Amino acid sequence: MNSDRQHVTQLLQKWGSGDKEAIDQLMPIVYDQLHKLALNCLRSERREHTLRATALVHEAYLRLVESDVTFQDRVHFYAVSARILRRILVDYARSQNRQKRGGEFDKIPLDDAVLVGPQADHGIVELDEAMQRLAAQDRRKSDLIELLFFGGLTYDEAAEALKISPATVHRELTLAKAWLHRELSGGAA
Repeated sequence: MNSDRQHVTQLLQKWGSGDKEAIDQLMPIVYDQLHKLALNCLRSERREHTLRATALVHEAYLRLVESDVTFQDRVHFYAVSARILRRILVDYARSQNRQKRGGEFDKIPLDDAVLVGPQADHGIVELDEAMQRLAAQDRRKSDLIELLFFGGLTYDEAAEALKISPATVHRELTLAKAWLHRELSGGAA
């Protein structure tokens, strides 16, 4: 497993150095993990959601290839991938909401939005807006939520990506979830 991690990091570095063949070698290796990330993201959507994991991964792939990001390592790649997957879902939900008429948004708790799933497309939009407000107040907490819930990283991987201890991950995650819960429940604690 560790050699796979090193291999991914080496391919990312080659890709960053301009080796176009590295991306062709990289994608088959990371595709399964990207697909798992996409499934995790879609788990928070309603069952009849029309965007599927494979389409989400393919769109993320296109955005990753077109990005100007120089990936530091495997964890950084998955962190950026998580952000891209989230952005695609938000853009998709917003486009779907524009097609609907009227209706107010329901407030939903973070755990429901991320783990159980909202019953409407706008849940991800509301969560994204709350995440943006959190990022304005505390970027690291916002990044932590993104890495763990959208990126599917472990506590240790998130700690490594943010250069903090796993204990700090736990403490900050507790505070971030409480803050987001308050935001998504309309300020009621």
